[in-house]
Amino acid sequence: MSKKNKRLTTGFLILGMVAAAPLAFAQTPTEAEEQTPPATGAAEQQPTQSSAAGQGLSWADLDVDGNGSLSRQEAQVHAGLSNVFAEADVDANGELTADEYRGFIQKQQDEATQD
Repeated sequence: MSKKNKRLTTGFLILGMVAAAPLAFAQTPTEAEEQTPPATGAAEQQPTQSSAAGQGLSWADLDVDGNGSLSRQEAQVHAGLSNVFAEADVDANGELTADEYRGFIQKQQDEATQD
């Protein structure tokens, strides 16, 4: 792959992540969610995908076990996160925190502006 194509591909990946980042961190429940009783079955706990790539899901939607971070398995639902999980998981502990993801996005934006 040429350097120009690699930069273009990286640019599109960054744009996609930047566009999805605000949604990924929107964790304030809506009024309807606050009134809904918690799910008890495994099928009910799975996030509903708005598309095959998982775009439009919040961080809370992806965090099925509710521990505040995403495992590799939880990130598989979102194509963009799945593709960058290893690079964004700075401490390589298999859990991606919101801070790690924000840092990854910032690093990508900084690198894109330097090119």
